Parts: sequence; C-alpha cells; structure tokens
Amino acid sequence: MSQRSDLSGKLVLVTGAARRIGRGIALHLAREGARVLIHYNESEREARATADECGAAGLLQANLESVADITRMFAELEERYGRLDGLVNNAARFTRFHPFDVTEADWDFIHSVNLKATFFCCQQAAIRMRRHGGGRIVNISSLGGIRPWAEHAHYCASKAGVIHMTKALAKALAPDITVNSVAPGVIPFGDLDERAEAMVRATPAQRPGTAEEIAEAVHYFLTASEFVTGQVLAIDGGLSLR
Repeated sequence: MSQRSDLSGKLVLVTGAARRIGRGIALHLAREGARVLIHYNESEREARATADECGAAGLLQANLESVADITRMFAELEERYGRLDGLVNNAARFTRFHPFDVTEADWDFIHSVNLKATFFCCQQAAIRMRRHGGGRIVNISSLGGIRPWAEHAHYCASKAGVIHMTKALAKALAPDITVNSVAPGVIPFGDLDERAEAMVRATPAQRPGTAEEIAEAVHYFLTASEFVTGQVLAIDGGLSLR
C-alpha cells in the first residue's frame, strides 16, 4: 500500500457506526467502493439500518469498555473476512461536568471508550494488518483534544491522549501501517445549545460542519501513501485557530 489508492474492495471497520458521525463515515466509504464493517454496541436497530444503506455491510457487535470483547470482535472479523485494510476509531463518549464534580466513575466512563478502547482497537487491527502487508488507521479525536474546554477537562484529556497516542503509534507501526487522526469541530445532529452556538459564531467559516466533511478527511487518510502518517487534521472551519 505504498502508493495512493482508491477504496475499491478495501475492508474497513468503522467503530460506533450506527449513528451520527460514524454513520456518515460508513455511508461515504461505502459509496467510494469500500467493503464497510459496522461496529455497534447497543444500537442494533440503527446499525442494521446503516448497514443496509451501505449495501448489506457486515455487522460486528462489541462492548468497547471490555478489552476481552474487543479482542473477540477482531478474532471474529478475521475468521469471517480474512483481512482488514482500514480501521476508523470513531466510537466515543461525551459528558460535561465542572472539574470539581467529576467522579472516578465519570472519568472511567469517558476514558474506557475514548482512549483505552481506541488503543486496543488499534492494537488488534494492526496485528492483523501486518499479516497482510499493512493498512490504514484513522482515529477520530476532537477539537477538545487541541483546545481546552473548562467544563470538559476529563473529555479533553481523553481526546488529547488520542492525538498523542496516534503520533506514537505512527512511529511504532511504520512503514506498513499509517496512523492519523481527524479532529472534528462543531458537527451538529439536532438543535445547538447556547455553548455550541457560541462556538459556531466564533468559527471563521461561520457555520457548523457536517458528517460528510469529516468523512472526506477520513477518506483521504485511508487512501494516502505511507508518507502521510502521525498527522492530525482539524476539520473545524478554522475554530482551532482562535
């Protein structure tokens, strides 16, 4: 995979792909010819609907809080499909608390999926990619991993961890596996609250983003050569420049 290529026939797993940004990424990749695999935990109905829209995409269920379940999912993937060309770590959680109010359970709720699960999905995917000549990993981080948000310290820490982990894994897995990250800005799925509206007003592009715009960035990293690795691409309308 040393040359830039298209996605035709490439097997790509998208975690948390039943809804929202993950769904948008899965639909985009399927339109571009990828063989998409839809991961979900509890959102089976939505996952099946997304899979149908992707053209009967494969479904994989796992509770990403459990490393054992992650390992089982990748073993099942290998048994059913034989190889894996791309992984998009999209599954994540988001909560809002003043730092004084964050409990150990609140911290673990965020980090068990946002950071720990992302690492172990990278690990299990890379083991299998290396058996078949390499692959591409894209971790969805966040503007919150680049800029500090006062009432999201626990979340910001998890996403900053994803960004730095991406860079470390890019070094560890080179040259046959690339690891990059896409950091979305404000991507609404419904009405915006006052805080999100303020962020949109502060965005140089003067609008929120879309799942399709995130998917296009993911697509780029999945098809770029191995010379593009360890990079973080903020898709945020310029908000990270503020």
